[in-house]
Amino acid sequence: MFLVSTTRIRRHLNAPRARVYRALLDPRAVATWMVPTGMTSHVHAFEPREGGVFRISLTYDAPTGTGKTTAQTDTYHGRFVKLVPDEQVVEVVEFETADPALQGEMTITITLDDADGGTELFAVHDGLPPGVPPADNEAGWRSSLAKLAGLVERG
Repeated sequence: MFLVSTTRIRRHLNAPRARVYRALLDPRAVATWMVPTGMTSHVHAFEPREGGVFRISLTYDAPTGTGKTTAQTDTYHGRFVKLVPDEQVVEVVEFETADPALQGEMTITITLDDADGGTELFAVHDGLPPGVPPADNEAGWRSSLAKLAGLVERG
């Protein structure tokens, strides 16, 4: 039996909740921000509605041989489970991989609250497969959320 873990990240964004929420559900915005530094993103499918599906590939800029799907790429797919406008996005995601240590559904819950003239974003990534070190997942999230802040704070 594999052990799974959880990553919890909090980030203040100097932007209104409505703008942040839109960036969570816009495929062009997602391709820009939901990708850690050192990778590029390709959104294959994206249906931002409850029950809607998505499929995204992240490709390492430099050769690493550490991709989850291929040597250079992490591809994942999922579905939107719950969407509460300007408040919450809940997704179930899964890596496309043959490696049992990287398999299994994960749940990502992003909650938005008003705070200090902007938005407090709280992301919980539950069910992280044992093959993904929690510290690496947290670093990836922090990198992506910094890009989200840059995007939404510009307006």
